[in-house]
Parts: sequence; C-alpha cells; structure tokens
Amino acid sequence: MRATKINDEMKLAATKAIAALAKEDVPDAVRRAYGVEHMEFGPKYIIPTPFDSRVLIWVASAVAKAAIDTGVAQLPIDIEEYKEQLARRLGKATEVTRILIHKAQRNPVRVVFPEGEEEKILRACDVLLDEGIAKPILLGNETRIRQRAEELRLDAGSFHIVDPKKSPSLPRYTAEFYSLRQRKGVTQKEASAAILDPVSFGSMMVRFGDADALVAGLTRHYPDTLRPALQVIPHREGCSKVSGMYMLITPRGQVYFLADTTVNIEPTAEDLAEIAIEAADTVRRLDIEPRVAMLSFSNFGSSRHPLSDKVRRAVELVHQQAPHLIVDGEMQADTAVAPDILSETYPFSVLREGANVLIFPNLESGNIAYKLLMRIGGAEAIGPILMGLSQPVHVLQRGCEVADIVNVTAIAVVDAQRHQRKARAKRK
Repeated sequence: MRATKINDEMKLAATKAIAALAKEDVPDAVRRAYGVEHMEFGPKYIIPTPFDSRVLIWVASAVAKAAIDTGVAQLPIDIEEYKEQLARRLGKATEVTRILIHKAQRNPVRVVFPEGEEEKILRACDVLLDEGIAKPILLGNETRIRQRAEELRLDAGSFHIVDPKKSPSLPRYTAEFYSLRQRKGVTQKEASAAILDPVSFGSMMVRFGDADALVAGLTRHYPDTLRPALQVIPHREGCSKVSGMYMLITPRGQVYFLADTTVNIEPTAEDLAEIAIEAADTVRRLDIEPRVAMLSFSNFGSSRHPLSDKVRRAVELVHQQAPHLIVDGEMQADTAVAPDILSETYPFSVLREGANVLIFPNLESGNIAYKLLMRIGGAEAIGPILMGLSQPVHVLQRGCEVADIVNVTAIAVVDAQRHQRKARAKRK
C-alpha cells in the first residue's frame, strides 16, 4: 500500500481478521498437519495455526483496507482484486481453482448432494454458500442434518434439505424410473426401492430440472456412484461413452489433463478419439487451449503392434472429426511433454510446445499414472471431471477433503452453466 505509517486502525484490522478467521471452519489440510480429526474455535484453538494459508488473504486485505480507509495508503487498490492476487501467490493450484470458482460465482446453480448427512459435505456446502459458488441441496433426514450442522457451528437454517422418503416428487420420480428401466429387468416394486437410493433420487432431480447438477461419491466406490446416475441421465447427444478426466498441477506449476482415468477399461480407437475430443472441449471451457497427445509405448510407428496401431488409428479419427484440434500421436509419455525431444527428434509434430492433455490407451495406464503423479510426483489433483453425460453429474474421490468437494462442485456449476446456455440457444 506504500502506507505513510502503520496506525492503530491497521493493527486492529489485523487483530479482528485473525479473530474472525479463528471462528471459520478449519481446512482438512490444517487438521492433517496437526494430526487431529477435529479442530474448532475454543479453549484449545483461539487463533489460526501457522499452516493455515488463509491468514495471508484475510489479514493482508484487512490491513490494506484499513490503510485506505484512514487515508495513509499512497496506493489505493481494489480490495477484491487484491485478495485474488494474494490467493494466486499461494500457488498455481490455487490460481486454477480460483478461475473455476469465479466462473461458478457468475451464475450459481442448484447442486444436489446425495450424501447430505456427511460432515465433509456439510462443511463444503457452508463454503459454497458463503462464497456464492452454488446453491446446495442436501438429501437426507432433515432433523439429523440440521442437528449435525449445529454441532459443527454451521448456519443450519441456510441449508435447503430434501428428504427423499418424504418428498412430494417421490411418486413422479418412481414412475419415471420404472418407465426407464422396466425393459431392463426392473419391476414396479424394485423401482420403488431403487429410487430411494440417494444418487438415483438426486439424478432424477437433475433429469426433471429440480436441480441443475449432482455431486456425489464421498462415501461410495466410484462405480457404485456412477451406475445409478447412468440409469437416469442419458449420454450427451453425439457421445457414446462416458469418461473421466483429472486436472493435475505439478509442484512447478505445470497444468496437465489426463483421460480416461476412471471409466473405460479397454477403449477402442473410436472410443479414444471421442474421449480426446471431449477432453479438449472440457479444457477449452476452462480458458486453456488444449494440446492433445495420444499416448502409447511407441513413437510415431517405432513399434508396430496392435496396441500402438489402435492409438494411431484414434489419431486419424480425431483429425477427421476435429480437424482444427492440435493433436498428435501415437507417442510415448516423455515425448509428449518434452518440447526439446519433439523439436530435435520429431520436428514434424504439431505439438511444438508439448502436450497439456494426455489421452491414455486404457484405464489401467491412466489410473496408475495420475495416482503416481499425485503420490510420488507431488502433483495436486482436481477432479475427476466426468464427461459425456447430457446433464451435469460429477463423482468425488472416495474420502476426499472439503476443498476437493468445493472444487468439484465449481466444475459442476460451470458445466451446468454451459448446459443452460445450450438449452437457451436451442429454444431460440
């Protein structure tokens, strides 16, 4: 601020900011650093810990505002913009997630959470409401949810809660579920039982427009979350496969997108081409220009084998279906991300700057790669981002942290905004 002095008002602003932050929900990363599961304002926690990176944003911006208000600042600034600058200093991962969050904040939509009674979901929804990212709908027993929210010192009155068993929409949802599944072996009685599965009920809310997106999977295995959603939400028009993608941010600030890492075990060349195009479209919506590499153990025909031939064929299909997309392959992983290898050994490749979207030949390789990059490489993962459905459904990593839930929800909101724009364009 180039303040002419540090006055009492600035000191008080810092003190009050610290006091206010101490009463906020404590991030999982901070709890983990101290080896505790529970940490909240009280006799054992009266000021934020040194590991709480939010102190930078809260205190610095409060002091800056006080300097402006008392006339000692020589460099007046926009406080909200200053907060964003501070957040970006916390690293590339924070910068990328803030971009997502800003997109979501432009038009917060209704996101249904089938695991509405879970503590992490409640804490995440408190953040979503506080930052204006989404309008959460919690599924579950209303009494239990409100009681748990009060125990966590959250604003229980601000939550929109739907109990599937008591919902007036239950008969309508049951009838629709039976209509969808009656020729797939589901009886009327089975439909009545199945629709009470929270993911099925939440997916039906999205199908009927009673919610704009669904986020689930905190307490369930990935297939157990995805399967009920697929029974209710059809594929996007022109898309035959659902696939999953992770955004990975390396310690050096590089951003990569990996697909398919969650759904298709042994995709065909046609599947790989579709996954590549879907991934590129998704990355472009995040304001990042996609450069796609189709990965294999072979570099441009160096090893002739049916597996590398499959990837080569996928590249040809992408060129036919999306001729303006920057894509190349088949190529090895190090070749794809190393511009020096590309320029010296393969100068004909269109990936002169290296790829930022990596398409794996099968689920095995994709899943192994992203987990190794996280655990050994220290990369931060955002996702998974589910692609290929006609309406926004996004699946959490089982047991993920509150910040991950917030990030995936921001992705779901941005996805829902795109669906809404498309729907309005169709009506016109």
